Amino acid sequence: MVRIPPYLQKGDTIGLVCPAGYMSLDKAQSCINTLQEWGYAIKTGKTVGSDSQNYFSGTDKERLEDFQQMLDDDDVKAILCARGGYGTGRIIDSIDFKNFQKSPKWIIGFSDITILHSHIYSHYKIASLHAPMAAAFNSEEYADGFLQSFRNALEGRKLKYQMSAHELNKKGEIIGELFGGNLALLAHLAGTSSDVKTKGKILFLEDTGEYLYNIDRMLYQLSRAGKFDKLGGLIVGSFSENKDTERPFGKSAYEIIHDMVKRYDFPVCFNFPVGHVKENYSLKIGVGHKLKIGKNKVILEE
Repeated sequence: MVRIPPYLQKGDTIGLVCPAGYMSLDKAQSCINTLQEWGYAIKTGKTVGSDSQNYFSGTDKERLEDFQQMLDDDDVKAILCARGGYGTGRIIDSIDFKNFQKSPKWIIGFSDITILHSHIYSHYKIASLHAPMAAAFNSEEYADGFLQSFRNALEGRKLKYQMSAHELNKKGEIIGELFGGNLALLAHLAGTSSDVKTKGKILFLEDTGEYLYNIDRMLYQLSRAGKFDKLGGLIVGSFSENKDTERPFGKSAYEIIHDMVKRYDFPVCFNFPVGHVKENYSLKIGVGHKLKIGKNKVILEE
């Protein structure tokens, strides 16, 4: 049974950290301001706007300590990772989740933060939130429905999303726990202690900046690892800024995915608004959802 952390109330504190790539404080400021306007207190970690001189927001030790401090702070009711990038996998095995198990809190982010979501779900069966991070607040678009879905998720409102059908969809209906995230990270996690068994799950995938042949390769990795064998349903999100080789691969990202999963019986939804784009709805990982893929529309709801 998956445990759901307490939803947030006005006055609660959200911790802001960078467990992977670097982000300057000024680029996180709009996020901080907006969350304060929503009624939350913000505790900014040392890794946000650190004096790091390389790709990471600090050394492995600094990033680990910053995240650990927020995890163990009873006053912090949720941890928002300011950005992803790369680096969470370097510290994941050193994080102490003992206090977190006793007093769960929402862990929020996407992209590289997929590692945290998968590890927490696999080891502790505690829900987390795949959602926009700090950069999403850096324009007037923060008031749109996608960031509002983030606020709704934090405050415990039931999430329900509806969209038009896609030509590659496979109709069907399934109820199951929702899990997923970045395709590259999920492929890399296969066979590790952070890996998740997908039997009966509703899996969602997204990615950005990948070569088309690499998308194909990662899907074969998941297939060979048995991730599609007894899957309940598949949601395909945004695959943005794909790259191709000089000699074309010959298929789009969606065509590659369709060719892989058409051999399976589970329902499939394409073009779901989640990923490295503005259209990035918040999704509660580990929480039971109903996915209904019909002729004209798709509905995903808690």
